[in-house]
Amino acid sequence: MAAPREETATTPERILDAALLSFGTRGYEATSLGELGAGLGIRKQTILYWFPSKDALLDAVIDRSAGELAAALELTLARAGQGWERVEAVVKKVFRLAARRPELLGLLREMSRLGPPASSRLTEALDPLVTRATGFLAAEMDAGRMRRHDPRLVLLAAYSMVVGVATEIEVYRAMGEEPTARSLMRRRRELLAFLHGALAP
Repeated sequence: MAAPREETATTPERILDAALLSFGTRGYEATSLGELGAGLGIRKQTILYWFPSKDALLDAVIDRSAGELAAALELTLARAGQGWERVEAVVKKVFRLAARRPELLGLLREMSRLGPPASSRLTEALDPLVTRATGFLAAEMDAGRMRRHDPRLVLLAAYSMVVGVATEIEVYRAMGEEPTARSLMRRRRELLAFLHGALAP
């Protein structure tokens, strides 16, 4: 179902890759351990040896994916400039992730749909990043470089818009637009312009 990232990937890593792909594209309920195993050429019992239940597999996928997402964004922030440049760098990174690792952002969407305890686990794992982003927005607002709003509400709205625009392919098609690399670039520019207009003092 999912090719290992490297030829030397261990069985648990291959299982996690396949589960992420299925959870993030087909959904949690639509994923069966039997199908996962068949796609990997292993038995369902092998999956259950490493992950005692489907819920335990989901927890492991959430933990690893949250770590990957946090690491990617931290690296982006470490290379970004100051002020608005940091917002722009994060938005661009999310769009790159949507193109290169759509299942990762698909998992975020699926966890929101599932609700607790899955969504709570993801929220807890990403909380340090959220806290840092909220503090950054509050500091920019206090310094007068961004229009004053509730920082957490701004972050939630930006997250919803960015992930939605970057991942909701069917919404594009419903609007009569077939998503392409060029159209996603245009949407990214439009979204950045919208956020800049909303946050500019």
